[in-house]
Amino acid sequence: MKVVALVRYRSGGKDSTYNMMKCVEDGHEIIALAHAHPPEDAAQEELDSYLFQTVGSSAVATIAECMDLPFYLQVIAGSAVTQTLDYELTKDDETEDLFALLRNVKNRHPDVAGVSVGAIFSSYQANRVQHVCDRLGLTMLAYLWHREQVGLLQEMVNNGVEAILIKVAAFGLGKGELGNTLRQAMPKLISLSEKYGIHACGEGGEYESFTLDCPLFKRRIVIDEIETITHSPDTYSPVLYLKLKKLHTVPK
Repeated sequence: MKVVALVRYRSGGKDSTYNMMKCVEDGHEIIALAHAHPPEDAAQEELDSYLFQTVGSSAVATIAECMDLPFYLQVIAGSAVTQTLDYELTKDDETEDLFALLRNVKNRHPDVAGVSVGAIFSSYQANRVQHVCDRLGLTMLAYLWHREQVGLLQEMVNNGVEAILIKVAAFGLGKGELGNTLRQAMPKLISLSEKYGIHACGEGGEYESFTLDCPLFKRRIVIDEIETITHSPDTYSPVLYLKLKKLHTVPK
């Protein structure tokens, strides 16, 4: 099956990356990447969207460069108008931006039949992707769905997903964890999961990641310049993220 992959769609860089790897392992072919991003005039890169992850949006094009694949973008113009678990077509809802994005991909690639999405536990997001896929006649491929998170995190690291934490938003995580690789952060993430019940893969929004390399990449990403942004200066659970200001890719 020919597949378009949603990259950094509410799943974190590592999750969308690893789901692509599972698609290929299962015999599918990734033919394009797609991403929804904040408006150019947005005050901050972090939109607090219910549906999309927007931190790191400006750097996602480098992933397409590393995979040598067509890359499709859609501005997030809507908001979470419908906030119930189930979704019905709603004017000005951000789900319709996802529909526009995938419709564009399908128009450009009529043979695309599947959508790779790195969802793990969020029924809110999965229901919306499924709704859009049904309208477009596409199959949602979510190989990570309901996987046990500690084991899944270890599996990602052991299978060559090299990603860094670019946002933290949970008790026990702070500025010191920003920029850490998954391998470096994994012991602490597992410890916090055992002690406080946080989601080891960040499914509760505890952190977000950005992939620098994986077995599917023909090139790897190098970060040249970053800026640390304080989104919410909470004493116990500050929300901090990295703005990836300058990157380049190098051969592997």
